[in-house]
Parts: sequence; C-alpha cells; structure tokens
Amino acid sequence: MNTATLSNRYGQRIDATFHSAPNDAYLALLGHGITGNKDRPLVVGLAEELANLGIPSLRFSFAGNGKSQGRFEDCTITSQTEDLVDLLGHVSNTSRHIIYIGHSLGGAVGTLVAANEPNRIHTLVSLAGMVHTTAFFQREFGEQTPGDGFMWDEPACPLSQKAWDNAHEIHNTLDAAQRITQPWLLFHGTDDDVVPVSDSRDALAATASPRTDFYERPGEEHMFSKEAYPEIAKAIVNFLR
Repeated sequence: MNTATLSNRYGQRIDATFHSAPNDAYLALLGHGITGNKDRPLVVGLAEELANLGIPSLRFSFAGNGKSQGRFEDCTITSQTEDLVDLLGHVSNTSRHIIYIGHSLGGAVGTLVAANEPNRIHTLVSLAGMVHTTAFFQREFGEQTPGDGFMWDEPACPLSQKAWDNAHEIHNTLDAAQRITQPWLLFHGTDDDVVPVSDSRDALAATASPRTDFYERPGEEHMFSKEAYPEIAKAIVNFLR
C-alpha cells in the first residue's frame, strides 16, 4: 500500500504506516486517542500482533497529530471523523473487510463514523472508547482556559476553544451507538482513570448491533499493558471468525 498518497479533504497529508500480512481479505485501520499519534506503543504493538496473526493493518495519525500535516489546535472530534471518512475513501474501494480499531477518543470517532458508514466499516473495535465527550473534557481539562491552557500541561497540545466547543456540542456518542448495526467488540480496563469503564458499558447498553462482545480487563489502565496486546489481537481475530 502506498501510504504517501493518503490525505484528507483539505489536502493535508495523513501520516500512516502499513503492516503487511497474508490475509488480504481484511484490513484493520488503527486510530489513536487524544494527544496521541500512530506511533504510540499500544497502536504499534497491536498492529504488530495482528500482522503476526495474518491480519494486515494501517495505523495513522489524525491531521494535526504526530507527523500528519495540520495544526493540533485545529483538531477536533469532528475533524477526526472527517479524516477517517476520507481515509476510508482511499481504502474501501477494494473487496477487503474493513475493521476500524479506535482507542479512547479514537473510539468515539469510530462510533460516530461507523453509524453513518455501515458499508465501509464492517467491524468496529473500541479500546477504552470514549462515549461522554463533554464529561471527559470537563473532567480532564476543566481547570484550563480554552485558547490559553494546554491538555495535560503539554505545550505541544494546546486546548483550543474549537476543540472544547466541539466536544460539548457532540456531548456523547450514544445516539450514534444506537445506529451501529455492525459487529462491535469493546475492551476496557477496570482501572482506567482517564475514560471510565462505564463509558463502554453505556455504549454496550445503547447499541443496536446484533453482535457485540465486551471484555472488561481487570487491573488494566487506559493505555493497556504490553502483556494485553496479544490477547486483544487474538480476541479480534476470533471475533472476525
């Protein structure tokens, strides 16, 4: 796969890495969480584990994150949904079964897009997927001033008014979850103090999908441990079967 040609509707290049594997009937797209990028250990580790099990994958950074073009302060949940839709336009014109795997905020993005793209995202996987976006921004960044403060005190990750307002406008992804009809696999650590496990429980209760599985992983935190990567990959492959 030629990743050099991947871009969004605004002409911004989307940085991506392709992991080849024998079973080209499938393609997994891996989306990262807020302030993250395609090179986070969880994203890389899961792509490698899937390749070991025969499933090719494409891990990518949303515009404004990592080495993708764009400014971080222009990145919102809505802009990330646009990036994912545009990326699907590059890869879904094949006969491949597309699996979208989203971590944290990337999980919220996956829910919003999958609800509107049932013919282009065939299986949805959420890893510590965010559901309540307003509550998350209030909880994690409520002491910061939008337009002046930073996400988790990271100077490279300014908290923009645009991102703050967009998260509050979306509020949660439950309406989208009610329109999910694809098979949906959810994972969440019971010790997650960034996105509470109750978010995944709420998504599970809301979805219209006739096929869902939910794994609560005792003791796991938001980023999941390295030991969890192969278990998550195996569960995804078994779910596809």
